Amino acid sequence: MRITRLLLLMLLLSPAALLAQLNGSVVVSGKVTTPEGQPVPGAAIQIQGTKKGTVSDSVGHFSLIIGQKFPFRIVITSVGFLPQEFEVKSANTKLAIQLTTQTYIANEVVVTASRQQEKLLQSPVTIEKLDIRALKETPAASFYDAIGNLKNVQMTTAGLTFKIFNTRGFNVPNNFRFMQLIDGVDNQAATLGVPLGNAIGPSELDIQSIEVTPGASSALYGMNALNGMSNLITKSPFKYQGLSVYQKGGLNHFDGKGSSAKPLTETSLRFAKAFNDKFAFKVNFTYFKGTDWYADNHTDFTPNLNPAFPILNGANNIANDAWNKYGDNSNINITDRNKNQYTVHRTGYWERDLVGDNSVGNTKVDVALHYRITPGLEISYAYRYGKMDGFFQRGNRIGLQGVTVQNHKIELTHADFSFKAYTSIENTGHSYNMNPLADNLEKSFKSDSIWSADYTRALNAALAADADPTHPTDNQLLAAHQAGRAAADAGRYTPGTAAFNDQVAKIKKRNDWDIYPTSKDTSNHTGGAALLQRSHFYHAEGTWNLRKYIHFADVLLGADYRLYKVQPDGNNFVDFSRPIDKRNQPGGNDLKYAKTGGFVQVAKTLLNEKLKLTGSLRYDKNDYFSGKFNPRVSAVYTLKEKHNFRASFQTGYRFPALFEAFSFVNNGQVRRVGGLPFIETGLGYFQNSYLTTTADKYATAVKTYINTTTPKPTQAEAEAKNAGILKVANLEAIKPEQIHAFEAGYKTVLADNKVFIDIDGYYSQYKNFIGQVDATVPLTGDVQNPDANVLHEMTDKKFQNRYRVWTNSKSSVSNYGVALGVTYNFYKGYTVSGNANFNKLSQDKTKDDALIPGFNTPEWFTNLSFGNRAVTRNLGFNVVWHWQQSFYWQNLFGNGTVPAYGTIDAQVTYHVPKWQSSFKLGGTDVFNHRYFQYVGGPTMGALYYVTWTFDGLFK
Repeated sequence: MRITRLLLLMLLLSPAALLAQLNGSVVVSGKVTTPEGQPVPGAAIQIQGTKKGTVSDSVGHFSLIIGQKFPFRIVITSVGFLPQEFEVKSANTKLAIQLTTQTYIANEVVVTASRQQEKLLQSPVTIEKLDIRALKETPAASFYDAIGNLKNVQMTTAGLTFKIFNTRGFNVPNNFRFMQLIDGVDNQAATLGVPLGNAIGPSELDIQSIEVTPGASSALYGMNALNGMSNLITKSPFKYQGLSVYQKGGLNHFDGKGSSAKPLTETSLRFAKAFNDKFAFKVNFTYFKGTDWYADNHTDFTPNLNPAFPILNGANNIANDAWNKYGDNSNINITDRNKNQYTVHRTGYWERDLVGDNSVGNTKVDVALHYRITPGLEISYAYRYGKMDGFFQRGNRIGLQGVTVQNHKIELTHADFSFKAYTSIENTGHSYNMNPLADNLEKSFKSDSIWSADYTRALNAALAADADPTHPTDNQLLAAHQAGRAAADAGRYTPGTAAFNDQVAKIKKRNDWDIYPTSKDTSNHTGGAALLQRSHFYHAEGTWNLRKYIHFADVLLGADYRLYKVQPDGNNFVDFSRPIDKRNQPGGNDLKYAKTGGFVQVAKTLLNEKLKLTGSLRYDKNDYFSGKFNPRVSAVYTLKEKHNFRASFQTGYRFPALFEAFSFVNNGQVRRVGGLPFIETGLGYFQNSYLTTTADKYATAVKTYINTTTPKPTQAEAEAKNAGILKVANLEAIKPEQIHAFEAGYKTVLADNKVFIDIDGYYSQYKNFIGQVDATVPLTGDVQNPDANVLHEMTDKKFQNRYRVWTNSKSSVSNYGVALGVTYNFYKGYTVSGNANFNKLSQDKTKDDALIPGFNTPEWFTNLSFGNRAVTRNLGFNVVWHWQQSFYWQNLFGNGTVPAYGTIDAQVTYHVPKWQSSFKLGGTDVFNHRYFQYVGGPTMGALYYVTWTFDGLFK
């Protein structure tokens, strides 16, 4: 047994020469450098015509153990260098290899655009790529943040642990239109409906490249790829072996508001090993901890709900509804002793008080096992686990605590075919919804009816004490309302106290958002805020290239199947077989939502391979919708090997996401409902509702008319006078969203590969654009033929049911834009590169449409970088400037202006070859310009960091 253990240890850890002797193989070793003698880490060394290979370590050394007959050739490639070939004629050869610098490799390969390998310059659609070298040199806080510097890409930061990417408009923090893959596996959390950033993705040590395809990709990838997609590609354990370590330390929260800087830390480990070119495995572990930026914006959504009394608006707003305060949007009607009517909101709680210290973390583990059945056929199993804290935003802000997502994948790959099957398992842990948290915190202290009665009593008492009770001055009126709020809030839970913390903890654990107390007896209070969602989705897909059977063209077939399975939590998803008043109970029948699809793609090269024509046709069928065809045609023409022109047209469909189809969420003041027709049964919001925007305007107009008219009209007279403001919603059940997308572009490499130019333009038109509309249903009566009772119910939320309905736009929505990217390697490794991006919304205004598409994209945004990876032998740097134009944000969380901002990121990297290490000192937003990216999101500033990467042990 001891001898066996010793032999196993020798196999794992011994030098290459000993392994070669044990295996009867030979060793090819050497060093890869630049012409100036600088080592080239990560260069790929491969036996020509085989899959056997390795990569150079951090000092350029490599060692390859093979059982190959002499002579044979090896190919050495590295991003940014010309490929080199060498012939090996004898055993134990040691090579000194010098690679010639090349800014861009004309033969660089991508796989995402056409689901098979092709040259980057000849891709039929726009595709952006970040290679391993660019990822190491980015000054961004992580390789994932570096995606935001790519052409066409708009980054939205929800926090340190959660970043969302989008291309070509219609950006929201919960982006259902952009797909993220990791080695071809969809990285979404099913019930939340979006990828959780990089919470379950690769570490800094395991990422090899990133490919981003802006614009519609549904012709090949189906649902959720309407705006674009990204594919994060990891390192093969056959090529990248050994132990690597990554350590980051940093500081953020330099906000100038008296709070001290907060530390953050990230640790990653990677170990990979291959045996006899047949079996290989890798293990990755990452741990991150930090203090997230606060969402603490005090801008008021409703600054003028009492226009008859200017003193009660603005800074003194008695109906204040701040961006990052919750429980303050209740629209309570108050009538004083003089018969004046007011809209008053409860006081609410700031997000900063509800979330505590804002600490967040992320733990990731992944394991992959690879076995080569034959030299050309490989089977693999991969497992990923991610646990994260952070913040998420849909119609409300969600505090994510202990969310876990797991992936299991099995895959079979061959040059001619592939098959993969995987499952994703989601658990939202101890997460909570901030709006019901604040709502129930307020109501657990005092119900709305008791609070309003206390407010009215104190208000009237203060007015009665004035010298002229019937004609108070502005200051007297303001003081009276302040007295009313003080009396109503007496005994309220105070942030920072033990009672507040205990009550918040209790509400966060309760799962039912629907039930509120009717008295001061908090023992009857069962309202909660817990987000307890459990879901699975199962996916299988395969592709088959028919090159062995069809020779006149390149024909690729593909098919896939996906099934979502959700356990009803009683809040977001419910058992619809239950009566409406019983649906908020957790459990019941699982929700199932399945889709089947397939495609065929045909590519043909003509004119001595100068012209490449590609056509594809996809068919998708969803359980609740009829089948849809998605065609795409494209052409790429290469002129004089350097000038590549491309154009494509496609039609794409997007079936409603799980949340858009099935949600049934009570957020206290409004229920958000999916668009499937059976959900509306018994609720009436399709045909028996008013647009909520008009209901709110109507209620305000009625109060204003009463308050400003002499003599005072009756309530009924005021309601009849303003009835014309109300507008019937006339909504319809949800349908699939459709896009017609045209794109054209040009890529070239000039000046002896020193200049790279890429320009693209697009025009997209959407039909049945999916979004949300707020609708208000009276408790009784018919809005198509309203009587006095219906008109009265529209003045008070107590007599209404409010819904936020997923439905389709009635008008056509289109957008267009252009993007230019240029890179210039101008002197001794110094490189300047940049991109400029323009996007514009165009909407058909001729149709009466309440749905706001929410383009949420600046017309102009730019990125500019300047750097040199080798200023001296071991020293490099990079600086990136990002700027974007101001734009108006529209989302059902709230609307508002996002100001323009510019940031500068910078880093300096120093390599220590003898330690097999590199050190990076850098920062993002280094001049600490405070900014936010969307309404409701966090306000961010500088983050400074230092990283250490060790790479090379046990290679």
